[in-house]
Amino acid sequence: MNKEQQILPELRFPEFVNDGAWKIKRLSKLGTIINGLTYSPKDVQEDGLLVLRSSNVQDGQIVLNDCVFVRPDIKGANISSPNDILICVRNGSKSLIGKNAILTEGLPKSTHGAFMTMFRSNNPTFAFQLFQTESYQTQVKADLGATINSINTKNFIKYEFAVPSNLKEQQKIANCLSSLDEVIKTESEKLNLLQDHKKGLLQQLFPQQGKTQPQFRFPEFKNDGDWTLTTLNDVADYENGKAHEKEISKNGKYKVVNSKFISTEGEVVKFSDSANLETKIGDILMVLSDIPNGKALAKCFCVDKDDTYTVNQRICKITTTDINNVFLFYQLNRNKYFLRFDDGAKQTNLRKDDVLSCPILKPKNPKEQDKIANTLTSASILIEEQKLKIENLQNHKKGLLQQLFPNVNNVAV
Repeated sequence: MNKEQQILPELRFPEFVNDGAWKIKRLSKLGTIINGLTYSPKDVQEDGLLVLRSSNVQDGQIVLNDCVFVRPDIKGANISSPNDILICVRNGSKSLIGKNAILTEGLPKSTHGAFMTMFRSNNPTFAFQLFQTESYQTQVKADLGATINSINTKNFIKYEFAVPSNLKEQQKIANCLSSLDEVIKTESEKLNLLQDHKKGLLQQLFPQQGKTQPQFRFPEFKNDGDWTLTTLNDVADYENGKAHEKEISKNGKYKVVNSKFISTEGEVVKFSDSANLETKIGDILMVLSDIPNGKALAKCFCVDKDDTYTVNQRICKITTTDINNVFLFYQLNRNKYFLRFDDGAKQTNLRKDDVLSCPILKPKNPKEQDKIANTLTSASILIEEQKLKIENLQNHKKGLLQQLFPNVNNVAV
């Protein structure tokens, strides 16, 4: 039995089950590569021809929140068309190489930068789904090797994929997966709205700089007057974390809370069997040290389980004594008071006295603190539920990709 006869997907639509085996085709048979534009700083201007770059490709979509424009008459620019597929072929971060997005109608007139390439196909929606498959990812990784941070387009156009001969089968697969992409996009937009809503609540439920009352107040507290100005020292206890570097274990009992853990919201975690500084539910853990202009300084984590976490050095533990812990968490998290210690030139290291001197505003009535905390907690729960919904949809698509497309690297000869 030859290789071609082995190429069948795990899952096939009923009307195509008798159409025979799929064929291996090079990318060059499915479309053409369009190289990117090399331009200099003198070509850049406030508006003109949009240059699509790696930063414009996010989660399989074109996002225009970081735009560069060049003069419209610049030589060497290949103008993009709807349904072109933009692909990152060179980047300082290997994890970003190979990421891609399909261009939609309504984008400004554009070209693409030299670190990108554009793939133009007669069946773009099907080709785009090929770039989401395991076959594609495997070939990208093999192309990069150990040290190279770019894909050679001469190699790229030789990538191989299993493809059904029947164009109707190609289109049905593309339509199925594209419909799921639209659902994921819609749910992601809902997530953005929930996150924006929470940001608005934070701005309205806490007094802005120089104010002693919030912009919005629950009706039952409107006549309670100004909030009280105090310091963290008066409402909480403080303790520095302790080193765990020599006690890290692969499957330890405790999660070691360090700056990476907090800045990635728990996605990057190390473990230890030693609790050099154990925590309890409600403790607030805050990053004390970060590089200039870093995003982790004063970022906080609110402990959600007992007997689970231990606190590493350069992290402090704050235990409330006279304030709602969730209410305090939202005041402390990336508080501008702490960010002022960052001079943008050298690493920032917050000291105990610096932290305890942080000004804190709180309503006189503890019930108002509780209501604000509960409102923000409810918003956070909705956000986490929406994130989980999107994650489940993404996992569902990943499963469909594995079933609908044979992996050419696993095909038996």
